[in-house]
Amino acid sequence: MPEQVEFGLDTFGDVTFDLEGRRLSHAETIRNAVEQAVLADSLGLDFFGVGEHHREEFAISAPEVVLAAIASRTERIHLGSAVTVLSSDDPVRVFQRFSELDAVSNGRAEVVLGRGSFIESFPLFGYDLAAYQELFDEKLELFAAIRDGGPITWTGRLRSPLEGQRIFPPIEGDRKLMTWVGVGGSPESVVRAARYGLPLMLAIIGGSPARFAPLSELYRKALAQFGHAPLPVGIHSPGHLAETDQQAKDEVWPNYRDLMNRIGRERGWGEATRSQFEGEAGPNGAMFAGAPETVAQKAARAIIAVGASRFDLKFSNGTLPHEWMLRSIRLYATEVVPRVRELLAERGYEPPAAIVPPIVGSSE
Repeated sequence: MPEQVEFGLDTFGDVTFDLEGRRLSHAETIRNAVEQAVLADSLGLDFFGVGEHHREEFAISAPEVVLAAIASRTERIHLGSAVTVLSSDDPVRVFQRFSELDAVSNGRAEVVLGRGSFIESFPLFGYDLAAYQELFDEKLELFAAIRDGGPITWTGRLRSPLEGQRIFPPIEGDRKLMTWVGVGGSPESVVRAARYGLPLMLAIIGGSPARFAPLSELYRKALAQFGHAPLPVGIHSPGHLAETDQQAKDEVWPNYRDLMNRIGRERGWGEATRSQFEGEAGPNGAMFAGAPETVAQKAARAIIAVGASRFDLKFSNGTLPHEWMLRSIRLYATEVVPRVRELLAERGYEPPAAIVPPIVGSSE
């Protein structure tokens, strides 16, 4: 049934300007992110994700703190990271922080683990970039063991071993912390998620979503080979909603351009152009910017192409004003999501694996 598909929102806490052109502080941006999540909850969306970054353009470096504040003001929406950079963190502490978030939110916590597309956290926390891949491999192995529960006995190369260690607090009830692995397009990362039996979140930020279909198929085959039952696949993509396609694109383009060019200068990319942006915002690109009907049609195609169980719109794009983002959230929740459900029903779409809601109970 189409209701098995969930719809969420992601933000990196991009530091924004207000409608008068004043740059907001990092603190103001964080408070606005909380208000955005409160609105998303009131409109019935399924998930609100907060990304971790350690650079000037983004205000949120400790997602769990912001998510705990959101949990205190919301009732049903699930709350998670987008992503948590596990490579430069400690798996024990990550689990503890999200277990506590799960407790204060009454079972609504999720975590998306990834290597991260930015590297600022490595020197900041004293990690060697030369071990970029090995750090994630080893820490994901440990996190998966912790998530399974019980005393942990584990030995790795880059972290001190654990011998019969119990991790507190545990997740409440007879369940596990909902844990996704965020992937940007690497087949090796897809197979790694399958090996540990963790749901897959595809970061589709460029090119056609359909080109990720082989990765989701690889994931499902790998799950079967590792002896796991089918698990959900999610989509994370940028977007912006307005009353018309032109308005949405005209609003998001200069903000998106400035952010991409700033990052591009660090990474040796060429300057972003409007024609490239128009291609990404077109029917076959990864930018979901437009009027509700345009975005709904595009989202339905992407969900079907990869066999997704969740679609998360990354609604923060550079310095977009808070007021525009609130409008985008409203249009997404009240017009896009119902229309996507209609389109999926018309096409007889059922996701290969549904997201099973948690059952919170006593752990005694």
